[in-house]
Amino acid sequence: MSKVLIIEDETSIAELERDYMELSGFDVDSVADGEEGLQKALAEDYDLIVLDLMLPGIDGFEVCRKLREEKNVPIIIVSAKKEEIDKIHGLGLGADDYMTKPFSPSELVARAKAHMARYERLVSSTQEENKLIEIRGLKIDATARRVWIRGEEKNFTTKEFDLLTFLARHPNHVYTKDELFREIWGMDSVGDIATVTVHIKKIREKVEIDSSNPQYIETIWGVGYRFQA
Repeated sequence: MSKVLIIEDETSIAELERDYMELSGFDVDSVADGEEGLQKALAEDYDLIVLDLMLPGIDGFEVCRKLREEKNVPIIIVSAKKEEIDKIHGLGLGADDYMTKPFSPSELVARAKAHMARYERLVSSTQEENKLIEIRGLKIDATARRVWIRGEEKNFTTKEFDLLTFLARHPNHVYTKDELFREIWGMDSVGDIATVTVHIKKIREKVEIDSSNPQYIETIWGVGYRFQA
């Protein structure tokens, strides 16, 4: 049974999330404090974290940042913060998804299932194809999930790595943001294509000499992105 941790200080919302998750067959723990949630997430093995941003103790941004330093478990931020900058910040810290309150509990469950299924496929995959990708100073070890650029190893979040590897495996192919969201996040974008933009920006900051003049991931204006071989 998949284990989910809910870090949410609003009791009614936490109970709603928990009820829907448990009805869908998940084993659910819930805490209402940021520091307690972080320690519990680090100490135990969860398949997904549902994380609020405005928490007592430490806020959700800090929980996400510290958790990403240690684990690649999928994280869905569920927050009343609706500003685009908050979404960009959360995704930039390594969250896999961002939902704003009020939200549909059934959509939360659907997204949770999609993220967990995709993560399971990634960690359990035994495919031998394209284990090592080397393109103009960029080296990707798909098995070890490690990336080097011009000999220097760089750290990537789960989704950043998945997106970079997917594009590098399909050079010179133009993908729309919707196509990339479906491929990497495992679901339709439902208006969340900004998520792709944020992850492309973070990848460029790590692999490009000049992120404003990218040599690897090219923007095709009005269409999407292309990895240049």
